[in-house]
Amino acid sequence: MNKKESKQKKPFSLKREFLQWGLIFLVGAILYGTGYHTEVIGKLQSVILYTGLFQPDVEESVIHGNTADYNMQLVSLDETPGSLSEFKDKTIFLNFWATWCPPCIAEMPNIQRLYDDIQNEDIVFVMASLDQDPQKARDFTARKEFTFPVYSVVTKPRVYDTSIVPTTYVISPTGEIMLKHQGMANYNTDRFKDFLKAVSSSQPAEWNADEADSAGVR
Repeated sequence: MNKKESKQKKPFSLKREFLQWGLIFLVGAILYGTGYHTEVIGKLQSVILYTGLFQPDVEESVIHGNTADYNMQLVSLDETPGSLSEFKDKTIFLNFWATWCPPCIAEMPNIQRLYDDIQNEDIVFVMASLDQDPQKARDFTARKEFTFPVYSVVTKPRVYDTSIVPTTYVISPTGEIMLKHQGMANYNTDRFKDFLKAVSSSQPAEWNADEADSAGVR
């Protein structure tokens, strides 16, 4: 290659690089402007969940002395007012999330699969949206075709006060907080399902070593 050809190719290479970066910037700007950047990031993070690195730590999940506060006012997606107290005497999977939170979006497909597999009258799901505009949660769940129960949070008791979203709690039928997990996780595992069933079927104070081992919480 002579010097003349080299000089001609160099400006072309720079021009192509500028075009590539310009296209990346344009796509990013469009995603950000439409609000879809959160979902794209969430989708990428959901891939990480399949590595098995992000799982709820059920071994350290039994939290003695922490009692649930059922005085949490909720509003369902169809604008029906309610309260966490409606689910007393049941095992509650309580997940605080928001549409602006990529890790929340990342873990939701697995939560949906968990809900499909384990739902029964003794275990209830409360997907508590922290979005200020309830319509955002309504539109998002409809677009994703999620069927688990979603609520907007009206009042949030201090016991659930956390700066990390998502945060998930498992509350026993006797009102004990059995698990608190901050950050995203894959809950659709056999071990976590066994844990939920154990919490639902046993009085926490009556758990013996064999039951705890079989539930994976020791």
